[in-house]
Amino acid sequence: MTDLPRTPKFDLTGDRALVTGASSGIGLGCAIALAEAGAHVVCAARRMDVLQASVNAMAAQGWSTEAMQLDQADLSALPEVFEHPFDIVINSAGLARHAPAVETRPEDFDAVMDVNLRGAYFLSALAAKALMAAGKRGSIIHISSQMGHVGGIDRTVYCASKHALEGMVKSMAIEWGKSGIRINTICPTFIRTPLTEVTFKNPERLAWIMDKIKLPRVGEVEDIMGAALFLASDASAMITGTSLKIDGGWTAG
Repeated sequence: MTDLPRTPKFDLTGDRALVTGASSGIGLGCAIALAEAGAHVVCAARRMDVLQASVNAMAAQGWSTEAMQLDQADLSALPEVFEHPFDIVINSAGLARHAPAVETRPEDFDAVMDVNLRGAYFLSALAAKALMAAGKRGSIIHISSQMGHVGGIDRTVYCASKHALEGMVKSMAIEWGKSGIRINTICPTFIRTPLTEVTFKNPERLAWIMDKIKLPRVGEVEDIMGAALFLASDASAMITGTSLKIDGGWTAG
């Protein structure tokens, strides 16, 4: 009899997951994807009122979830988060302060880097350290951006933070691979969320976006959810140190 390969499972039952930036938008979508697949999801964000409402709505669906108030730019708050290891960590917390490069203020530069790079760096390091101490494998996923691979109008600081994030992930993947800890990025194009509506309402910016995206629409949160589940599950067991671009062909040329 021929031995047939078995399709890897997307079931996350028994896994413990952390999703930052989970109160709305892409972060909430990722949290839902993991919870629907059976994981217990700790949803973290700064805005506790909005976060708790989202977690309550998830719990009403019968999913296992809880809320955690967290500002990942505050590095002193991070060690307590990882007193116990998470099998899956999705970092969706992010900050953008768009302006022409010659008008960038140092305080805006620092604010973006503190969340998008500094916070992401030490969140990853602590997550990996906790997994290593427990002798466990795990998957760490960062919501990066197509802007981690190209440049953008009025987005120099944001692009700088995401390009740096991409390099960071490659190096961490090299260090942690032997421990069975995978780390990757998801790089979305412009996704329709409350935070991006201002951009979509600008005719000039919308024309620029639609000219770059090869498919005839902008992205939706649902476009990210399957990728998050894939990278969190055993279906991606041989994937680390890479980026999954969900950009409608933006970076294809």
